[in-house]
Amino acid sequence: MSLGAKWQVIKTSKDAPWIIYRNRMSSKYHRILIFPRRDMSCFLSDIPDTVPLSSLMLPGIMAFYGWPVSQCQSLDTPLKVQLNSGIRTLDIRLSIIDGRLISYHGLYPQRTPFKDILFTVHAFLTAPHTCRETIVMSIKQEDNNTQLFSKLVREEIQASPGGLSLWFLENRVPALGEVRGKVVMFSRFGGNGFGWDNGAIGIHPSTWPDSEKEGFTWECQNTLVQTQDWYAIPSFLSIPEKVLMSTNILLTPPDLPVPILNITYLSASSIPLALPPTIARGFGWPKWGFGFEGVNGRVGKWLLDILGSDNFADDEKTSDREPRVRGWAFMDFYEEPVAHGLVPLFVECNFRGRVSGEEGWP
Repeated sequence: MSLGAKWQVIKTSKDAPWIIYRNRMSSKYHRILIFPRRDMSCFLSDIPDTVPLSSLMLPGIMAFYGWPVSQCQSLDTPLKVQLNSGIRTLDIRLSIIDGRLISYHGLYPQRTPFKDILFTVHAFLTAPHTCRETIVMSIKQEDNNTQLFSKLVREEIQASPGGLSLWFLENRVPALGEVRGKVVMFSRFGGNGFGWDNGAIGIHPSTWPDSEKEGFTWECQNTLVQTQDWYAIPSFLSIPEKVLMSTNILLTPPDLPVPILNITYLSASSIPLALPPTIARGFGWPKWGFGFEGVNGRVGKWLLDILGSDNFADDEKTSDREPRVRGWAFMDFYEEPVAHGLVPLFVECNFRGRVSGEEGWP
């Protein structure tokens, strides 16, 4: 399948140890990228305990289904499939319905009770093959009953398998070794944490302006968090600008004075003609000049251009020239449109440009 007008995935057998991409630069010159075919279900197992979560590239998903207006994922990729595919950050949005927490996206139900999400996450983090992974769960309130919402979140977590002991609830960015087999709470609810032990409700943003085009920053203890969440774009014609702003934030220069955590949302929508599926997937046949390429295809090309750039190498002597793609990226329809999806490309960024003694790498 084509990854846009340039990069293409070369077909290999299912048991091949490599993923191969080709870029036809001219009639005689082709660029080839060869990546190891990693086990997406447990890729964090290969990363040292000392690496902070701010120095990782963690792929994530936006919400769940929300058909027809706010659908963000395919029905063919339920949460269990997403986790085994390498998804490590979850954007969970909840509303109180008949005394229970149900996943919602704005006004639209997503069919999934919070307790089912908790059960699936626990099963993943306690399975022998994946017990060294970690999951960041952003929990956002979609209704207005602030105090009851916070109370129900705590009660449902307590009643779920693993209870509160499964969760990392400190308001700081931990190292990977501290949270293996745990869920890191990222709370977009709860105010001052009333009703929680010592008011601890995990990583808790101090500000979140709605659809701020230029992005915004906030502090989490000694970490500066850069956030890009411009989602209300004018039309599908704004897709190139959306991609530029949501990917540039992921480029982390070396030797920063303070740790930086980059959080970006690749999702967007424009009502009525460019709903989330159109923004993510695009439409028509853009390779042939008919249609418009979506966010996912453009981000895939951006990643391949960076990973295949002339100044990219694993040699430590060239580390000051290597682009480092780091952060948490939330996306719609994560498995489309490229043959292998965006997740393996994001995951590969965790193993490229690493230098001993930097970013928590031993």
